[in-house]
Amino acid sequence: MQFLVIEGNIGAGKTTLAKKIADEYNAKLIKEQFADNPFLPKFYKDQDRYSFPLELSFLADRYNQIKNEVFNLDLFHSMLIADYYFTKSAIFAGNTLKKDELRLFGQIFNIIFESMPKPDLYVYLHADTDKLLQNITCRGRDYEQNIKADYLEKIKDGYFTFFRQKLNYPIVIIDINNIDFVKKNKDYKVLKEAIFDRKYKLGINRLIL
Repeated sequence: MQFLVIEGNIGAGKTTLAKKIADEYNAKLIKEQFADNPFLPKFYKDQDRYSFPLELSFLADRYNQIKNEVFNLDLFHSMLIADYYFTKSAIFAGNTLKKDELRLFGQIFNIIFESMPKPDLYVYLHADTDKLLQNITCRGRDYEQNIKADYLEKIKDGYFTFFRQKLNYPIVIIDINNIDFVKKNKDYKVLKEAIFDRKYKLGINRLIL
């Protein structure tokens, strides 16, 4: 496996898992960069006005970062692991853009998506909303503390809607409600084996741990 994507809703632990695996396997880690986006503070002040340029900006940033990293994998790393994928742009845009803006955004997204490098495996960490909210509270990031359950539900629905499309790479939705791979090493080992020691068909695969 050369290109692994770890995705999930807010609070699922995708970045933590991606980093743990990258450290263990000497893999190159791609973490989403959003703090320097010039439209983000404007969006928080006026969402109606800045949602479209914000999503276009994220689209361009994600495209450039992933494509450049995948095609420039150095000799010192055996694998590339990302804590997000390009498709995240379409999923989040569905929650922020108006109907006409979303239609135009979708056209641009589909054109670019055809040229994107596809992951060897796309892992989606699924956790119930209550667990996500608990994780968000525990990690204590100020800007996340106002996230509501209905927003997390919308994001989950956006992911699952996208997964139902005919995609030419394997997706495994792993239910992690009964494990704690952050605090328990045995749970991390079980999750790691589910990712690396199983074969998955193209499209959607489901697994409960």
